[in-house]
This record gives sequence, structure tokens and C-alpha cells, in this order.
Amino acid sequence: MDSSEFRKRGKEMVDFIADYMENISMRKVTPEVEPGYLRQLIPPKAPKKSQEFSDVLEDVEQAIMPGITHWQHPNFHAYFPAGNSYPSILGDMLSDGIGCVGFSWAASPACTELETIVMDWIGKMIGLPRVFLHESGVGGGVIQNSASECVLITLLAARHATIEQLKNRFSLPDDGNFVEDGTILNRLVAYSSKLAHSCVEKAGNVGLVKMRQLEVDENYSLRGYTLERAMEEDRRLGLIPFYVCATLGTTACCSFDNIKEISEVCSREKVWLHIDAAYAGNALICPEFQDLIKGIENVDSINFNPNKWMLVNSDCSLMWVQDRTQLTDALTVDPLYLLHKHAENVVTYLTFQHWGIPLSRRFRSLKLWFVIRMYGVDGLQHYIREHIRLAKLFEKFAHNDDRFEVMGKVTMGLVCFRLKGPNIMTQKLLRMLNESGKLHMVPALINEHYVIRFAVCAQNAEDDDIIFAWRIIGQLTEDLMNEKRLTKKNIEFEKMHFDNTSDDDDNVFREFEEEIIFDQQRSSLSRATKRRPIFMRMVSDPRCYNHDTCTSLCTESRRHKSECSGGKNERTHSISSTD
Repeated sequence: MDSSEFRKRGKEMVDFIADYMENISMRKVTPEVEPGYLRQLIPPKAPKKSQEFSDVLEDVEQAIMPGITHWQHPNFHAYFPAGNSYPSILGDMLSDGIGCVGFSWAASPACTELETIVMDWIGKMIGLPRVFLHESGVGGGVIQNSASECVLITLLAARHATIEQLKNRFSLPDDGNFVEDGTILNRLVAYSSKLAHSCVEKAGNVGLVKMRQLEVDENYSLRGYTLERAMEEDRRLGLIPFYVCATLGTTACCSFDNIKEISEVCSREKVWLHIDAAYAGNALICPEFQDLIKGIENVDSINFNPNKWMLVNSDCSLMWVQDRTQLTDALTVDPLYLLHKHAENVVTYLTFQHWGIPLSRRFRSLKLWFVIRMYGVDGLQHYIREHIRLAKLFEKFAHNDDRFEVMGKVTMGLVCFRLKGPNIMTQKLLRMLNESGKLHMVPALINEHYVIRFAVCAQNAEDDDIIFAWRIIGQLTEDLMNEKRLTKKNIEFEKMHFDNTSDDDDNVFREFEEEIIFDQQRSSLSRATKRRPIFMRMVSDPRCYNHDTCTSLCTESRRHKSECSGGKNERTHSISSTD
């Protein structure tokens, strides 16, 4: 492809993307395919000769689109928003076109310096103290791949800093008495709430440290006194507290740990405090939510993801640290650092060489820069507030329906709700909603309550989308209640004649199975008999996907339910014939 054809095909691709985003509501929000569907549509070997762009684009529609879950769909209410906007797409296009690898200032000065500037912009937007900014010469921010990476990096840095500090304190070089790293490592312990994202526990496993998950209060918030008590218990056992990961906007129900109380404990105990604000941190650009980070002056690091709720495409996770020396000392120091005398070079070199795991870096600050400039702070604040307003509208519908209850306080764009009664009813309702293809949501488990998470996700979501969603929920709830009444009558008839059934409401639907709960939470309930469609098994945890296993589990006849025209064999032949 030369530049002339690129101009032509580039315009076609822009049209394709624009058409997709404009008409996405015409598609089903979730795919209706089974594991392994794509191998039936794509040849087993790569083409030996080049193929036409038009053929590739046609196959995108025929083979790829049937297997897409449309995260930008107005009826997609699962997980959290997946940031997207035209300015962000354009920024990524330019980044891909430039094609630089910004692993140091010299490798591409603009790539390095724009990132530090944009990170300072956003730091000011969310109300971070000056010590977190590059311009202060004390701290600064860097773009990472994900919140999981931010948690792992800060935990490893805190671990290293703690080990070095204790080795220096207890080692006696003159006597040849040195404390081994492993001796200290075995005693380190980190903390989070039991509602923290699974990446916190994973970071503990990777870092080879003990991780304690602490109880939350009635508002699902980790409190300072709970943390302090846990640290006291562990110190009596000879353990060494070194790291705390607090959460602003928990995955399950978007609750908020008490940062002010926790930060005071961590400051007093000299323990690294990191804040994972992956979703809700975006709302800090609105001044009315900045009370959530009271105590931030005692926090060591914080992250949030504009690729969730600030119209920026993935991947784009922002991380700030308050004290550069603490983090850079904790990671490998390159001798080249000593060669950098100019202050700006020191700042940018530290940012990229020492504050992340990968060395190679894309020019991700461009899309962030494009979005901030083309929406402005006012536009981004309006977008956040509008999603929150729509979540409040959904909450109002749920509160006004006696069949439902809302779990937790609705602060951001997420509502957790459930049917009153046994968990089995809410679980079956969610299954019916997802299998209808009209809505897509995922579950969570909150204090043994099975809940449905309704997230406002679409960029241009409006009242009609919320009204439509509640209408579908109401219709399927009525169907569920009718089914329950009918099934209960049958059970009563069986009991009358055979006297071998239970009155437990949880037994009304006998096909109940242990559900894979969102964010790797698993239901403790154990009444499993009937399998559901394989795709729904994988909604919450892709680890359960194994083609061979899924094939053997699938007891129904295999079918391809794509809405593409023509039969499966015809589609296979059409795509394969281009080889």
C-alpha cells in the first residue's frame, strides 16, 4: 500500500468507523456466537499473496462483527464505560502515524514532554496538591497501561523501599551481620478492603507478600480504625505493614474508602498509601467530588483511568506519585541518569525510565491532549455529570418499584440493584436480561447479596435509554414472577402427592447454578444443575474460556446465530476464496 492508496483507504476506514458509531444501536448489544465460531470463518493458514483492502473490510463485517460485544452501544450497561470519542481516535491515528517509541527524552522529546505537561493539567483538574506535579520538582505523573499495572508498580516500589530501609537499619557491616532480603520479605504485609479490585490481590501474589483484605462498614467503606487495628494485630505477630491500597469507586458497587482516616493511619505508621480510583477518579474533575480525596497530602500515589470515563480510548491509565526519589530509588537506576544535568531532562528521564515496567512507550499523551482541548474542562465535566444524573434516574425507577431494592449509595454512574427475596430470583432475572439480547449487564456479590450492576456507559446516553432499560427490566421481571408462581404451584402439587420437596423459595427454580461473579467474586451458594449458554458463562471471567472444554460442555447442538446473510458454509467459502 503506497501513500496514494493509503489516502483512499484511510478515508474509507474513517467512513466505516463513523457509520459503525452512528448506527451501533441497530446492532445487538452482545454477540450470539459460541466459542470457536471464528475458526469456521477464517482460513487456518495465512494468505501467501497479498489481498485487497476491500476484501479485508468485507470480512470484518462478515466474520469479526458477529463476535463483537458493542461496548459503545446505548444498551450496554456492563462493567464500566469504555472511553471513546472522535478526538481520541484522531489522536491515536496521529500517534500511530508518527510511530515513535518514547522510552526516553532523546528518543522523542515531544512525546516525553507533552506527557508531563498533560499530566500536570489533569493533576490540577482533579485537585492534586502541587507536590504531585512535575512543575513542583518533587513529584509527577506518568501514563501507564492499566490500573492493575499502577497497583503492581507502586506495591513493588514500596516493597523495595521498605526492604532497603530495614536492611540499613538492622545490618551491621562491621560485624559481618547482614539481614537477607528474603527474611524481611517473608514478614511484609499489605492491606486493602475486601471490595478492592482483584488486581490488588494479584499484585500481592506477584510481589510475594501477604495481602490482608479488611472488612468494610455499612457503607462498604474501609475505615481508618479497621486498618489501624489490623496493623496492630500484625505487628504483634512480628509482621511488617508496608503498603495499603485504598479504593475510590469499588468495582462491585462504587463505594469509597475513607481516605482521610486511612491516610492519617498510614502517615503515622510510615506505610505507603496508594489510591486506586480507576473509574470514579475521573469524576474528581468536578469540584463537588473532590472531598473524596481529603487527606491526599498524606497519600504517596494515586491512579485513575481516562479510558473508562473521560472519553479517551484504551489504554490510558494515569498515575501520580508525591515523592519522586522514593519511587526512583525503589526501582533500577540506570547510570545514564547521572549524565542528565538539565532539570527538564531529569524530570522526563525519571518519568519514563523509572516509573513503569515497559521500556517502550507509545505517544499516548496525544489522544489525551486532543480530548482535553476539543471538549474543554467544561465539556468533560458536563459529560460526567450527565452520566450521574442518568444513574440517579435509574435509581429513582428502582426505588419506586416495590419488587426491587438498591444496594449502596448511588454517587457516580453505577446503580446496584436486586429483586427482594432470595438470590436465585435476581440471578435468574439477570440471565433473562442478557439472553434477551436487548440489554447487557453483569453481577456482583455484596455481603452475600447477588446484585445486578447497571452502569451508564454510552457516550451520548440519554433519558430514553434509561427508560427503555427499565421497561425491559420490568417486563422480564413480570415474566419471571409469573414463571415462579406457576412453578411453585407445580412444587406444591408434587409435595402434596409425594411429600419430598422443600418449601424453600430458593428451590423454586431448580436450574440454579453457581454463577461466575463480576471481578472474580464467586457466589457461595451451591444449587447447580442446569447449564446455560456458554457465552454467558464467559461474560464475567474470560479465564473460563477453553475451546475444548466449552465444546465438550455444550450439550445443545452447535449453531451459528450471526445475522449475516447466507449460511455458514457460504460465509466460509466467501472469506476463504480470497486466499
